Amino acid sequence: MFTSTAFITLLSVTISSLARAAQLNVTVGGGPLKFDPEFVTANPGDTVVFTFMQTNHTATQSTLANPCSMAPSGFDSGYMPVAASNTNGPFPAAEFTVQNTNPVWVYCKQANHCQQGMVFAINPGTQFAAFQAAAMGGSSTTATTATAPPATGTVSATTTVSGSAAPTSTVSTDHKVVVGGSTLTFTPSNISAQVGDTVTFQFMQKNHTATQSTFANPCRDLTSTSTSGQVGFDSGFMPVAAGATTFPAYTIQINNTSPVWVYCKQAGHCGQGMVFSVNAVESSANNYAAFQARAKQLNGTGTSTSASPSPTGTTTGGATKMSTSRDAGVAVGLASFVLGMLLM
Repeated sequence: MFTSTAFITLLSVTISSLARAAQLNVTVGGGPLKFDPEFVTANPGDTVVFTFMQTNHTATQSTLANPCSMAPSGFDSGYMPVAASNTNGPFPAAEFTVQNTNPVWVYCKQANHCQQGMVFAINPGTQFAAFQAAAMGGSSTTATTATAPPATGTVSATTTVSGSAAPTSTVSTDHKVVVGGSTLTFTPSNISAQVGDTVTFQFMQKNHTATQSTFANPCRDLTSTSTSGQVGFDSGFMPVAAGATTFPAYTIQINNTSPVWVYCKQAGHCGQGMVFSVNAVESSANNYAAFQARAKQLNGTGTSTSASPSPTGTTTGGATKMSTSRDAGVAVGLASFVLGMLLM
């Protein structure tokens, strides 16, 4: 693909660019309805890491002209629920890779949070105050800057799994898992992962989730079944159009080698065996095959026990409404970051 000299030169440029990249940390919620800090100045290649606190927020790209509406082809972290009792973590996070110096406008799409001023910006120049005022129903922003196309970039959601201990592995592996597509499956269906590894779920057609459950209750989310207040991860619904060419992704990090049980909470999917596991011990009675069989036995009537979206993507049972207009333009953060740097 490259000559050896060209490859070495390109690799040198990439490593140099990586070394210059900065990570900018932003806290979302956790008391005041705000992003903290409310705006940052970033360079191409930098990453902005949104860490979500109590209770349930998003980081969703909008525009200067319409601060509280998702931008066409904009990124969206999805809803990130954090229990009010969870004060010590782990906390979910979403990472955005900055591609250029154009402004990027962001808001929380939960209820009326945006209208209360819960907005954020990357490279806003002098316009952040006007952006926030417009979100809160104040003066409108100028049309000249509002006509700029949405910034291109990638966002990947990341959360820590199975405890809050820091990873001990110095070399980690990302395990890619394809969710849905032509079959109601996770592919592969069971993997072995080390502490510090990540698992990236890539969502295919039509609308699926990667939601943590338990062996005892395969098709119910861990958060609602835990008697100890444990909060499980949940990617949220990831609608993907039939003709899509880009696909959303959701990443979790493994913190110990205990089994992690996962299911799709879309109506009937879990009951048809659409489940997944990390570090299920095949020699144990509680192995992947037993987990899948249990899901089919308990929930194999075609109706999920979890809240499920209607064809328009709206959940029932008091769950948060999800929009099917959500673009499937998110991808794995690290891969997109390296690709972006190679193309600079």
